[in-house]
Amino acid sequence: MSSLEQLCCDPQSPSIVAGFLLPALERGNWVRLMGPQDVPLEAPKALPEGPGLVLSTGGSSGGRQLCLQPSIHLDQSAAATGRWLHALGLNASEVIIWNPLPFQHISGLMPWWRAQQWNVAHVWLSPALMKSPQALLEESCQRSDWDSMPMLLSLVPTQLGRLLADPAGVRWLQAMALIWVGGAALPDELAERARALGIKLAPCYGATETAAMVVAQSPERFLDGEEGVGEPLDDIELRVEGNGALAVRCRRLAIGRWKPDGDGSLAERSTEPSVSPLTDVDGWWRSGDAARLQGPASTPQLTLLGRLDGAIHSGGVTVFPEQLEVRLMAAAREVGLPLKAVLFLGVHDPEWGERLVVLVRWQDAAHLPGAADAFLLRLKALTDRWLPAERPQRWHHCAELASTNAGKWERARWRAWLKDLERSDGADC
Repeated sequence: MSSLEQLCCDPQSPSIVAGFLLPALERGNWVRLMGPQDVPLEAPKALPEGPGLVLSTGGSSGGRQLCLQPSIHLDQSAAATGRWLHALGLNASEVIIWNPLPFQHISGLMPWWRAQQWNVAHVWLSPALMKSPQALLEESCQRSDWDSMPMLLSLVPTQLGRLLADPAGVRWLQAMALIWVGGAALPDELAERARALGIKLAPCYGATETAAMVVAQSPERFLDGEEGVGEPLDDIELRVEGNGALAVRCRRLAIGRWKPDGDGSLAERSTEPSVSPLTDVDGWWRSGDAARLQGPASTPQLTLLGRLDGAIHSGGVTVFPEQLEVRLMAAAREVGLPLKAVLFLGVHDPEWGERLVVLVRWQDAAHLPGAADAFLLRLKALTDRWLPAERPQRWHHCAELASTNAGKWERARWRAWLKDLERSDGADC
């Protein structure tokens, strides 16, 4: 009978936990990979047969959830990725994998897992090193196997942007044969800069529920200017549901989902099953992402439109805040406004159903007396010609506004912040 083992991942030394992981799986157990802030959970009584991984996912229904991914599903994911590389002319058994992503997430686990399956070198990159491009380049070049064979890298847009802003980071990126970038929308500015520098990005899409990547764009097509995140891998079926949600069917979907109770324990004593299914009776998993598919049914091109749980319905129009954030950041850049971060949130409105409220954070230079208010007036003017449903109703300064390290917005957190702000005197942060 399988049991649950829980391992805490240290961002500075993930190799230690990696050394414990394979023996635990060989014992036939389920292994939960925990981040530094996670706490151990009580396992449910009815645990499926292992071995496998228990991994955190945000989930489209909101709140923290845990997915059960059998080890064989990770093997299948690595094999599908290897075949995808082969179609590009790359041999998966002759590459070096560089990994700066957190090991407790599927994004950081899978590069290491691929390296085990392909029997190739895997290089851990610490968060501190990723924030120092010059040191990153120097340490990398000191490796005896640096650039000795094609080098593969996985990044999130936040990391990509930091590296593109530094000449040493650009040189390091240019040495890579292929760079998967996912986890959040790739801003147009970063895509354009990467193309101009000849950096071989491969925008991709995947989830914990799908054992990572299910769609990817080739670097060649990216450099040719193609938008979107490419075509599905050869073991994936895609469709768009009536509500616009992307649905995925494949043999490597997680076999179940746990949702911890409010006190942090798993729902062991709940009258409902401890492990709930992800798919419908036909095997389709519905994501929380709005999407568009174009092209032939056999090789559809996927474009992501935004999170459905972040979309709002304003005056009969469906609005995706993520698209507006990208548009406003680009417009601010064109007119020289020092906008550091922007977040659009939907709030209830008796007439429209919902209206948008915007939180903004400026670069340090904007903290001069009166500067932020003047900048905000200019920023508001950039939205004057937007559609009525897209134009924000209110704007607030927020000096602490920031996405996660993975480049994702914790919208529930910032909605709570906004609610507290507007419940008080309405002063800006």
